[in-house]
Amino acid sequence: MIVMIGMLVAFYAVVVGILYTTRKSREPDFNEYAVGGRSYGPWYIAWSYINSWWPGSTFIAFFGLATGLGVFGFYGLAYSTLGVAFMYFMATRAWRWGAKYGLRTQPDLMGKRFNSVWVRRIASVIGVVSLFPWIITGMQALAALFDVAGNGHWGYTTSLMIGLAAIVVRQIWTVQMGMRGLIMTDVFQGAVAYGGASLICVLMLAGIGDTPVSFGDLGHVAQQYLRVPGDGDAYGPWYVFSLVLTGVVGSLCWPTSFQRIYTASSVRSVKKGTLITIFISGIFYTLLMLVGIAAAGMAGIIEAPQDGWFTLMNDYGGTWLLGLGVVIVFAASMGHIDGSVQVSGLQIANDLFGTTTRMTDRQLTYVSKICMVLAMVLAAVLAFATKDMERMQLLAQMSYQGIVQLSVPLFLGIFWRGGNKYGAISGMLVGFVIAAALTWIYPDDIPALGSITGGIIGLIVNLVVFLVVSAVTGRTEADRARVEEFFAVARGERTPPPVAGSAAGTPARAGAPVAAAEPTV
Repeated sequence: MIVMIGMLVAFYAVVVGILYTTRKSREPDFNEYAVGGRSYGPWYIAWSYINSWWPGSTFIAFFGLATGLGVFGFYGLAYSTLGVAFMYFMATRAWRWGAKYGLRTQPDLMGKRFNSVWVRRIASVIGVVSLFPWIITGMQALAALFDVAGNGHWGYTTSLMIGLAAIVVRQIWTVQMGMRGLIMTDVFQGAVAYGGASLICVLMLAGIGDTPVSFGDLGHVAQQYLRVPGDGDAYGPWYVFSLVLTGVVGSLCWPTSFQRIYTASSVRSVKKGTLITIFISGIFYTLLMLVGIAAAGMAGIIEAPQDGWFTLMNDYGGTWLLGLGVVIVFAASMGHIDGSVQVSGLQIANDLFGTTTRMTDRQLTYVSKICMVLAMVLAAVLAFATKDMERMQLLAQMSYQGIVQLSVPLFLGIFWRGGNKYGAISGMLVGFVIAAALTWIYPDDIPALGSITGGIIGLIVNLVVFLVVSAVTGRTEADRARVEEFFAVARGERTPPPVAGSAAGTPARAGAPVAAAEPTV
């Protein structure tokens, strides 16, 4: 126990050291707090993106999925790779609009595109609500790793409280430094979490040392681990399709993803960062799933699949490697929770409070900080309430049913000049309510409909409502001209300085750029 706690403390100390070293002497304004001054290159963007994408629960919930259900665990690789790849094609427009209009959040962009404060507010609420299950699973991952670090002597509740204390202390710097504090530590945390895990997985699979699993074990996996849901079991034919589709679509809708676009120094930085992300993520997750599948038949893992990562680390290298495995999960959890909480607080301040009344940068920053603290406490409570959930990845699946409802006005708004605010508002509201209701009744799938998920039903209705309402209500010539100017910015054409802020009814921000300088790509 002393060894593992010591390793955690040493890792924590390095993170704090990086924060102190990179901290600026002056207090950041809200633009610096929200997007880090739009100044980061591709490697910073990549590691920040990876840390915001793969949480600590990947080593628990999704690793448990591989050890418990076999190749089904690879569905995470399918949707994450496709989703991040599509981000490459959205980068140019999203970055140029962000730099031109001083956008800070994803709802900021949607409000500007449809010239509506209510589009912005609704998108913000959906984003924050959908992010919350990931914060909960992150807190559960912290509880699990501290329970392991304490050799099981502390119990779940105490371990959860220790994890909450650790992340709250870390949030001191996140609260003070904002996005800069996240990005500057993401490189180190990502290298430890995903680089370290990949190296360990390679060594195990290659049979280096007294490894409990190897590539050879993959040739002796039981037939049950080589099937996906819907292949002769209780699930219908639409289940895997639904999960992958909501994963691909949802991956482009996460507020944390757009936040990384806005922190980049240029379109080139976003695109290069996206390619690096795909490469590192693909290697890491593939290796992790292969190790999980190879370990599927082990007696000590069958009883507790979600503890499989820690079981393998202990069997492979004893206390020291188990300690490293704990640090890896801690690094992944810290980066993901930090990013999710920071973006949630930012959106609540910027897109809810900030659209209700005129607020100074100091006031917006203060509101964001309060919301971050409240989010952490609520997440800890809900993590305790859901601790006995048999399949933790269901929380992640549920979050996707909600977040995909942003995709209709977001994607159509970015790539199509049609539609209006009435269609966007009604489509998101109807789609989210239907998805939430069906997911409450059927948290996994809807058996009567071929195991399709509630989010897909909500998404279909969302699209129909958006198109119908937009067609019925129509668009004015002024709105058409506004959208044409918006798309001219996406093409890199010079336009007159904007007279409004980031969304309708919002005053222009002091210091917001009127033109964006970027290298030609």
